[in-house]
This record gives sequence, C-alpha cells and structure tokens, in this order.
Amino acid sequence: MFFIQLGCFNTMKAKPFSALALGVALSFGGTAMASNAIGELQNADKQIHDAAATSQAKIDKLDDQSQDLLSDYRRKVDETETLKAYNDHVARLVEDQKRAQASLEEQIAGITATAQGVVPLMYRMIDTIDQFVQIDVPFLAQERADRVKRLHEVMDEANTSTAEKYRLVMEAYQIENEYGSRIGSYVGNLNIDGNELVVDYFYAGRVSFMAQSLDKTRGWVWDNDARSWKDLESGQMRALSDAISMANNQAAPDLIKLPIKVAK
Repeated sequence: MFFIQLGCFNTMKAKPFSALALGVALSFGGTAMASNAIGELQNADKQIHDAAATSQAKIDKLDDQSQDLLSDYRRKVDETETLKAYNDHVARLVEDQKRAQASLEEQIAGITATAQGVVPLMYRMIDTIDQFVQIDVPFLAQERADRVKRLHEVMDEANTSTAEKYRLVMEAYQIENEYGSRIGSYVGNLNIDGNELVVDYFYAGRVSFMAQSLDKTRGWVWDNDARSWKDLESGQMRALSDAISMANNQAAPDLIKLPIKVAK
C-alpha cells in the first residue's frame, strides 16, 4: 500500500505541477503576444507620426512655394502697372514731339518762303546804302566803302546764313544812321590842287565836314552840292581847331561857330 499510495500521491502531485506549468506557459505566451501587439501598435503609431511629419513638411514646402509664387505675381503686377504708366508717359511725349515737329516743319516752310523774299530785299538794301554812301558827305569814306564792299561779298558766301547776312545789312544801316548824330575826328590824306596833304578831318553829323592842315595854317570845308573842297576863312581856323580837340576828347565841350550846310 505504501508503494501504491506513494505512486498515487506522486500521481496526484504531478497534476497540479503540470497545470501550473501549463498556466505559466500560457501566461508567458499571452505576455509575449501582448508585447508583440504593443510593439506593432507602437510601430504603427511611429509610422503614422512619421507620415504626418512628412506630409506636414510637404505642406509647408508647398505653402512656401505658394507664397513665393504669390509674391512673384504681385511683383509682376506692380512692374506691369509701372511699365504701363511709363508707356503712357512716353506716348504723350511722342505725341507732343509730333506736334512740335509739325510746327517746326511749318516754320521751316515759312522761313524758306521768307528767305525767298528777304534775299532780294537785302540786295536792294545793299545797293541803296552803296548809292547813299557815294552821294553822302564823304567823311570816313574808305571805312564806309569797305563796309559796303563786305556786304556785297558776304551775300555770295554759302557758309554764311541768311540770318547773319541780314544782321550785317541792318548793322550797316544802323551805323550810317548813328553818323548823323555824332561828331568825330580822324587823320587822313587830302588832295588839294594836286598835292597830297596829311590833315585832321572833322565831321559834325552830316551838316559839317572840314579838314585842317597839321600845322593849323590852312583849312577847308566840304561843299556836298559842288562835291568839292573850299578854303576856310582864316577867322574860322581857331573854331575848327577847338572842334577837333573836343572830338578827340582833348577839350571840354563848348559852343563853337562852324560853317554848316543848310537845307534849302
């Protein structure tokens, strides 16, 4: 019995150990399965987070690109508006230049027509002043003749503008006009009875033109009607000397008596 009981006891004791081992085995198996499930969940969560981060990075990149495109678009719009404003400005300038060009063309056409009338007029004016100098009282005769000669020459110069030619003609007329209201004296040669003398000339406008020898012993007065010189009376020699001194700024202005030509 002892051996049988011992065997039974052993058999009965073995069952609880087997069940315990099975339970432990099942317990460890469930724990392993749970650990695996948790690991898979953690991996899945990590993948989700990684995917979300990647997506967010793509979204941020796309947003940056959108902002860059928007900024570029706005810049292009500003440039377009600026260019449009400048083009409008240039267009107005071009229109104004066209109007100015048209006006200049009209003026040029008018100048051409005016020149066609002015040039013959200048020739007539030069001929007139030439004739006037020849018949006028012959003071400063060489200077005035040279001026008229220069006018004839300048009319044939191609490199002198019509405006400059006209200015020279008008200047000659102005000088001739001023001679009538001034007094002057200069040294020159005088032919008397075939003798060439050096004399002091004096003119008072166009009403008196006289000459005096340098030694102040002889004097002459011009008769424009006769176109000749006449001897000056001895009593007028002092007055002529004073007149020459005043003309040369060597004496103060004063009243003097000189022979003049009075219009009839």
